[in-house]
Amino acid sequence: MTKIAAENKLPHLITTLPGPNAKRILKLDDQYISPSYTRGYPLVAKTGRGATVEDVDGNVFLDFAAGIAVVATGHCHPDVVAAIQKQAAELIHISGTDFYIPNMAELAEKLAEIAPMKGQKKVYFGNSGAEAIEAAIKLARYHTRREKFIAFYGCFHGRTMGALSLTASKAVQRKGFGSLLGGVFHAPYPDVYHLGPRAASNCIAFIEKELFKRVVDPSDIAGIIVEPIQGEGGYISAPPEFLRDLRRICTQHGIMLISDEVQSGMGRTGKWWAGDFDPDILCVAKGIASGMPLGAMIARAEVMDWKPGAHASTFGGNPVCIAAALATIKLLEGGYVENARRMGEFILRRIADWPKRHKSVGDVRGKGLMIGVEFVLDQKTRERAHDLRDRVVDLAFTKGLLVLGAGENTIRLAPPLLIYEEQAEFAIRILDECIGEAEQKA
Repeated sequence: MTKIAAENKLPHLITTLPGPNAKRILKLDDQYISPSYTRGYPLVAKTGRGATVEDVDGNVFLDFAAGIAVVATGHCHPDVVAAIQKQAAELIHISGTDFYIPNMAELAEKLAEIAPMKGQKKVYFGNSGAEAIEAAIKLARYHTRREKFIAFYGCFHGRTMGALSLTASKAVQRKGFGSLLGGVFHAPYPDVYHLGPRAASNCIAFIEKELFKRVVDPSDIAGIIVEPIQGEGGYISAPPEFLRDLRRICTQHGIMLISDEVQSGMGRTGKWWAGDFDPDILCVAKGIASGMPLGAMIARAEVMDWKPGAHASTFGGNPVCIAAALATIKLLEGGYVENARRMGEFILRRIADWPKRHKSVGDVRGKGLMIGVEFVLDQKTRERAHDLRDRVVDLAFTKGLLVLGAGENTIRLAPPLLIYEEQAEFAIRILDECIGEAEQKA
């Protein structure tokens, strides 16, 4: 794996934040842009290279958010840029719904090769993670001839109406939109930190002994959808035995097991997929194309039995986005997935003692470069510290580090997969300082 020359910067701030040019854009944005967007702090990005972002005033930041875990190979990786430029000069768009595109078939072959399911697979392309989830909902209903679903508290599957019906992360995401998709039931997610060491078995018992006996017969369930690691929910990993038990339940009752690896997949955890189990349907997006809009729903060939016209997308599988994805996968195979594993282990080792050194840090957890730091008001009661978490995020921005929250009280560390030790050391040091300052002010 080679470093990108322009990426060798660490943060460099030259103005107060936000700077004068940023203030002008913020004013324009406030006048014309939808207020539904959730902006954490006033970063107005202009350029990006590797793991750094430069704003409109020339301030350089270290990006440990990566566009919400999207730019897996870093901002504007030259190989990805070259693939986009080459394809854009040849064919920008012709709908894969109506015609055949060579690189669409090539990417489908590659995804089928690395997908975790056994046997032959088929791939459907959309434009985002939410579209991949919508496709999975429709396919599960079509294949099983059932209509109900089970999802989990804390999950985030998207904001389109079907995906939103499965989502149970924040009430504000549902507020004001009326009736959603019917027949969706939610179960507890096995958050070991808050629910204890028996979380996995208790959550499975809830499904089998409560939901199936009191609320819905399993023969009516089309699919169970799960994030192996909850992203928006707080970077919480499901214990392996929980995922294996879900597989057992689905096999026993003819239910489709749907794995949402939109955020956790494509090498982010130091291997291709976070979930060590065998789903029927897999949803992928975010890191698949290093920033280009692309999502994929991969299913066992025998499950993807719908007929022409059952589902399609005008732009899904756009040739330019596909070219970016093929270049991305080549880079991931060439060392970036392994680097994610190595750098993730490095960061986790360095911050493992934070719960001892910082009274506000309740838990440090993660796999690869999908790391969560949870903030609490009291380490014994584990009461969540939302405001303190937000103060740490804001302070980090003022010191040149971009991070985002996840769940009620967690900071997610999800940098591009190409970071190296000097950048990791900077991020660790800055966060350490910010936590200390936030605790003093609290």
